[in-house]
Amino acid sequence: MKSLGEKTRLLMKTQSLSNSDLIEMFLEDCHIRGLTQRTIDTYASNLKTFFNHVKRPALKVDLSELRRFLTWLRDERDLADNTISTYYSALQSFYEYLEFEGYTESNPVPRFRRRYLAFLGKNNRGSSGNSERQLISVDDMRKLINSIMEPRDKAVVTLLAKTGIRRQELVNTDIDDIDWVEQSITLKPTAKRTNQTVFFDDECARILRRWLQTRDNWHVKDNVKALLVNEQGERLNRNGIYNIVTKYAERLGLHNPKTTDLRKKFTPHCCRHWFTTHLRRAGMPREHIKELRGDSRTETMDIYYHIDRKDLRDSYLAHIPQLGI
Repeated sequence: MKSLGEKTRLLMKTQSLSNSDLIEMFLEDCHIRGLTQRTIDTYASNLKTFFNHVKRPALKVDLSELRRFLTWLRDERDLADNTISTYYSALQSFYEYLEFEGYTESNPVPRFRRRYLAFLGKNNRGSSGNSERQLISVDDMRKLINSIMEPRDKAVVTLLAKTGIRRQELVNTDIDDIDWVEQSITLKPTAKRTNQTVFFDDECARILRRWLQTRDNWHVKDNVKALLVNEQGERLNRNGIYNIVTKYAERLGLHNPKTTDLRKKFTPHCCRHWFTTHLRRAGMPREHIKELRGDSRTETMDIYYHIDRKDLRDSYLAHIPQLGI
C-alpha cells in the first residue's frame, strides 16, 4: 500500500504526462508483454481515434465519454459490432496498464462493456448483414420513401436503398459519375470496395432526375460537382445524410434516437442491409450480390471469377425490389 507521500509524488508525475505520453508507455509495455506488432498497431490507432474524439485527459475519462464514443462509432461511423469491440478491447487494455502502474485507481471499461457491449459476441454484424440491424419490409421502404416530399432527401434514401452503397460513397459521388444511358454510377476508389460500378432502376432514375432539376435552386457554389449538396451549396457530408435518413425514419416510428438497440434504429447502413437481404430473398446469385456490394475478394475463386457487366446489370434489374415510388 502506497504512503501519502508516494501517492502525492505519483499524482504530480501523472499530471505532467499527456495522453500521448501515456499511450507511448502503454505500447512499450505491450512490446514487453510480447503482443504482436499487428495488435500493437491496432491498439495505437484505436486509442488515437478515441482521444481525438473525446478530447479529454486519459485519467479524467468516465462512463459518459465511453457512452458518447459508442454512439459515435455506431451512429456516425456505422461500424460493425466486431470493429467496435476492438476499440473497447484497446481501451480496456490501456486502462488495465494505467491501473497496474498506479496512475488510476480503477478501470472503467470492463463495467461499461458488461452493460453496453455484452451482446457483441453473440450477434456479430458481418459484411453480409446481421439480424441485429433493423430490417424493414419492402412495403415499409415504400412508405418511407413516399413520405419524403423534399426532392434531395427523397433522392438520398432512394439511392441508398436501390444501390446499397455506403454513406461515404454517396457523399463522394459527383454528377459526372452518373451514366444515364446504362443507368449506373461509377464510385470513387476506396480501400473497402472492389467493384466500383453500381446500377439503378427506372424508379430511382426518376427521383434522381427530379432532384437534379431543383439542385440549382440550392445556390450551389461554382466549384462544387457533388451530386448531393447542403443548404450552403456545398457537398452534403456524412452527418447530413445520417440526419436525413433518421429524421424521416423517426417520423414513421422506424427509428428511436434514444435507444442503443440496433433493432429499433434505422440508419443509412440499414439501407445497405435492406438492399442485400431483399436481393437475396428475390433469388439473386450470391456472387452478383457480392459484386454489387463491392465486397473484398478473399477467396481464390472470387479473385479469378469475373462477372460480365451486362449480366450483372440484367441480374440487378431482375431482382431489385420495385417500390411504386
